[in-house]
This record gives sequence, structure tokens and C-alpha cells, in this order.
Amino acid sequence: MGSTFLRASTTLSRRAVLLAALAAGLGAGLHGTAEAAAKTTLTLGMSVEPPGLDPTVAAPVAVGQVTWQNVYEGLVTINEKGEIKPQLAESWTISDDGLTYTFKLKTGVTFHDGEVFDSTAAKFTLDRARGPESTNGQKRFFQAIDTAETPDATTLVLKLKARNSSLLYWLGWPASVMVAPKNAADAKTNPIGTGPFKFVSWTKGDRVELAANPNYWDKSVKVKLEKVVFRFVADAQAQAAALKSGDIDAIPEFAAPELIEDLKGDSKLATVIGNTELKVVAGMNSAKKPFDDKRVRQALMMAVDRKTLVEGAWSGFGTPIGSHYTPNDRGYVDLTGVHPYDPEKAKALLAEAGYGSGLTFTIKAPQMAYAQRSSQMLQAMFAEIGVTLNIETTEFPAKWVADVFKGSNYDMTIVAHAEPMDIDIYARDPYYFNYKNPAFNDVLKKVEETTDPAAQEKLYGDAQKILAEDVPALYLFVMPKLGVWNKNLTGLWEHEPIPSNVLTNVSWTQ
Repeated sequence: MGSTFLRASTTLSRRAVLLAALAAGLGAGLHGTAEAAAKTTLTLGMSVEPPGLDPTVAAPVAVGQVTWQNVYEGLVTINEKGEIKPQLAESWTISDDGLTYTFKLKTGVTFHDGEVFDSTAAKFTLDRARGPESTNGQKRFFQAIDTAETPDATTLVLKLKARNSSLLYWLGWPASVMVAPKNAADAKTNPIGTGPFKFVSWTKGDRVELAANPNYWDKSVKVKLEKVVFRFVADAQAQAAALKSGDIDAIPEFAAPELIEDLKGDSKLATVIGNTELKVVAGMNSAKKPFDDKRVRQALMMAVDRKTLVEGAWSGFGTPIGSHYTPNDRGYVDLTGVHPYDPEKAKALLAEAGYGSGLTFTIKAPQMAYAQRSSQMLQAMFAEIGVTLNIETTEFPAKWVADVFKGSNYDMTIVAHAEPMDIDIYARDPYYFNYKNPAFNDVLKKVEETTDPAAQEKLYGDAQKILAEDVPALYLFVMPKLGVWNKNLTGLWEHEPIPSNVLTNVSWTQ
């Protein structure tokens, strides 16, 4: 009996061991599966929540940072190098006179709701963007188009009123993406595009969720992420804490440069510093006194020590500029010496303009850290020349757009202009600077009329010089792209030739 019991006990023990091992294996397998699933999800942080999700009807860049190249695509696209590449248009030809653009469209493309993308949808999108009721923030892009014609389902013909050498580039921007005609009216809250990700939900004040599009038309693209969550976290300390805890996997535009050194010490994180088009400028309302006097604007520019401002406002991360242009852009000229830091000369100019006894005005500053800190630095620098600057925090984007961008109800404001090569904004009428200079407008017109790159670069240089001299805005610095993300992530853009969070090639290495 004893030996029988021993064998039975041994057998039971072996069974117990085998069952335990099997359970452990199953557990490991289940754990491994969960771990693998986790590696197909991404939580990406942003400082600013978009006011809507249709970049063809709203100007704030946060709209495109969620949707461009993720949900929505264009006839052409802009890659990480800033190059124009085919997308929903596989090819195009331009007539010798530069007035007719003929696009051959991709076939077999459908919107996320099943609606077919064809020349009719493309014409609808462009006619909507340039129509009288359009609220497209870049409506000027489409003003050169006279007609959009659809000779067949795969051919779109744009006939222009005049040469426009920038048209192809503009067609790659978020404002030019193709929208589903049947869904267009609801696209602000339910975006439907042709992209590799589909809209799932928007919890306002917190997050937008996207999911991989299983029917994505471009079979050469292997999207690795199954789910993406955009989390909106305005506070920089909260951003840093979320990155360290793993609650957020990546913040491609980290909002606290003073914390970068600390984050560099975290072995789980990568800090990546790249280039952007983010030009921080303090715009002045030239339609109001005292900013209608160029001498006042010049004096204020000479009161600004740009290098000190960059140190104080953005921990030394940034490149001082002297015009509305970045060193990344073709034809860039360093014009920081046109009105260099010179408080005594600034005082003399103010006195000459009739403000020798002082001057007081208000800056409407968005809540973002760069705007608040830069405003405080300007406040201190202006005080040295007898100018009192009051700071009024203005919620961005909604109230800033209403008060400043649309209402021109301001003295001075500060914002980072994100669009590349957007020097032409000073030729727009109306635009919030209320700056008018026919000579500047003429230079920009010549840029569009010429196709010679060298001639264009010279003209861009001329345009920069006019702005540097006239100072419709205080040109402060270009912000770098301060990216912080999990070191096991790959495929996020290091540089930012256009404001975006392109996720097509993002994946986890482990």
C-alpha cells in the first residue's frame, strides 16, 4: 500500500507540476499576446486640442496635427524632407503657359464610409474650399483656380486665372485634403477621409481616438498601429509626468524646454530635437495708434534682445530671426541686424514719434508657455525704454481667433506661425496685422509669376527685407521641434516641414 501510495503521490505531483507548468505557459502566452497587442497601440500627447477635425474649414494647426495624413489625404502630399510627392493623384502635367494642371487620379480609392473617391469628389472639395461660403483658413490657395473640370472619373483639370508657381505645394497642405462629399457637413466632428486611419471618437477636453483602416487603398503601406489615442494635456509638468509613467508614449512637440535635460536622463525615453517652421512673432495692429507709425514698431524691435529672450522664454532652444522666415526656407536672409538691440536708439525713435514721455498698451497672449514667457520677457525689455506692456492671457484657439484673428480687437499679440513659407500673409487683405504695403504685394505677385528658382529666391529675399525694415510684427525666434517619446518607438518625424503627426510608418521595435 505504501509503494502504491508513493507512486500515486508521485504521479499526482508530476501532474501538478505539469499543470502548473502548463498554466504558467498559458499565462506567459496570454501575457505575451497582451503585450503584443499593447505594442500596436499608441498614445500621443498634444498641448492644444483642435477646435474641430476638418482642416479644410478651420485654421488652427492642431486640426491637421490630428487628421492630416492619418484620416485625410490630398491630391499630393509633403514628405518629411518638405518634398512634393504624389498621393491621390498619381501624376500630373502642367501646360506650357502654366495655366492648366491635369491630374491623373488613383483608382480603387474609397472614403472610410465607402463613397468612391474620383474626379467629382476632388472637384467638390476644391470648389467648396474656394467658394463664397468657404471658411478655409488658407482660402487664398485656391483663388488662382478659375475652373475645376472632370472629363472622366480619373481626370481632374484645373484651369487657372494666372500662373501660380506655388499651387502644387499648397495642394499638399492640410487645408487642401480631400473630403467625402456626403459627409462634408459633419466633418468637423466626424471626419471621413481616405487615409490609413479611421476616426473612432472624440471626448472633448481629453482625447481623440483613431483606428487602423483595414481597407486602406495603398497596399504598399503596412500600417503597424491598430489604435491611436491623441491626448490633450496643456500643462507641461503633467506632460513630463505622463511620459515618465508611460501614460503617454510620445509628445512630438514637448512644451517645456526647461525639462528636456531631466527627460534626457530617463533611460526609457528618447529626446529628439529637430527643425520646424514655428516662427514666434509679436504682431502689432497697424490700423491703430501708435502702431500705425513705423518708427514706433522699429523702436519696439530695437528694445528686444532676441538672444536673451530665447534664453529666458525657451531655455536657449531657438534661432533668432529678423523677418517672417526660417533658415530652413529657400532664399533665407539673416536680417537680425536690420534693427538690432539698441535701447538708446529705441528711446530716441519713440521721442521722434511723439512718445518720449512713455507709452502703454496690452499684449493678448495665448495660454501656451512660449507665449506667456515671451510676453514676460518683452514686458521687462520694454520697461527699459519707458514702455508699459500689460499682459492679457487669451484662450487659444477659440478666443484668440475671435478677438485677434477675426476681430482685430487688439494692440499687440504673440503667436507661433506654423505654416511653411507663409510670408505672403502680409499681403492678405484683411489679415490681423492690418499691414498694407503695395511694394511688398508686388514682390509676392512676381514670386508666383516666375518659375525660375533662383529668381524666386531673390524675390523672397526682397520680401524679407521689406518686412525687416517695416516691422509689422516683432520677429523673435524659430522654435525647434522638441520631441520626447518612448525609445522603442520608430517612425515619428524628427523634423517638421509642415505641422503634423504622421503615423503611417510609426511602429514599436519591441
